[in-house]
Amino acid sequence: MLVKTDMQGNVIGTVTGLLGHLGCPDFNDTDGRVYGSLEYKNDEIGKGIMKLKGDSRQLSNAFYVAVFDVDKINRMNMDAEKDKVMTTVYLPTVLNDYLTEVHTNEGAKLHRLGCSGIDGLAFGPKFGKADGKQYLTVCYGIYGDEERSDNDYQVLLQYDIRKWKRYETTLSQDNMHRNGPKQPDGQYFVYTGNTTYGVQNLEYDANRHSWFMAVYVGKKPRFLNYPMFEIDGLVKPKKQKLRGVPYIKKGKVLTLKETGSKDKAIGIYGWNFPYGSTRMHAFGNGLFYFSENFSSDAGQGSVLRLYQFIGNEEYPFKSVKK
Repeated sequence: MLVKTDMQGNVIGTVTGLLGHLGCPDFNDTDGRVYGSLEYKNDEIGKGIMKLKGDSRQLSNAFYVAVFDVDKINRMNMDAEKDKVMTTVYLPTVLNDYLTEVHTNEGAKLHRLGCSGIDGLAFGPKFGKADGKQYLTVCYGIYGDEERSDNDYQVLLQYDIRKWKRYETTLSQDNMHRNGPKQPDGQYFVYTGNTTYGVQNLEYDANRHSWFMAVYVGKKPRFLNYPMFEIDGLVKPKKQKLRGVPYIKKGKVLTLKETGSKDKAIGIYGWNFPYGSTRMHAFGNGLFYFSENFSSDAGQGSVLRLYQFIGNEEYPFKSVKK
């Protein structure tokens, strides 16, 4: 479900009817629409969603960017398929990596690069540039498999969406379409160590020229397993041999900023900041909204709180109290 509210928290409308995982929505300043990652797959996540919905259909594996015309969301329970508020663009590169079996250092493994689909998504400039044309960046989900070594990178795809109108198609979950770009405009890697389902939320901060990645922490004991990382957006990607990935000669590798704590054994920088995995938004001038998610007897919820970037080694953000 996508929920639209005003700034006082009053619900204006909702979009329902989705049987896939909708992740990390981001507002596109250029066209005024909201983009989110949408995935359909027959793993434990997909089966869990279908069980919660009480739906016994066998849906096709498919990965899309969902595009919401938020100006049209004006009432409760609008249907994602029928009410003309959502279109989708298919990402074949993701499905290919999700389905491909590769020969790793540990033997044959399904899911190239540990790809479990997509989740984190954000708009920002091309990696290595401070400004200019805006790209849509989509992050892979990564399976938290401790028995393989080719899943220790976050994988980010960048797309120039200016000509995506030709691909945008109303979704039919009974007949998944395949309208989308054949490949991304760039595929990039950043070495963080394995995480549990990859980048949950991605956000570009134009103030620091940084890409913040919030993750569910990994379980491999050789890493310190930080929940947040910061990519230096001004450093050009470097073509390098990928550690633990024997089936790729070289990849375009991004650089983490030397901020926060350092995993001295591996050389990775990150923060033990607890929020961001259920959403963050940069406003400029170092100001961010973070979702502080919680569970109670009544269910799950979130408090949206304003934070200021302070860049301490332990904590990168401090709440702004009024």
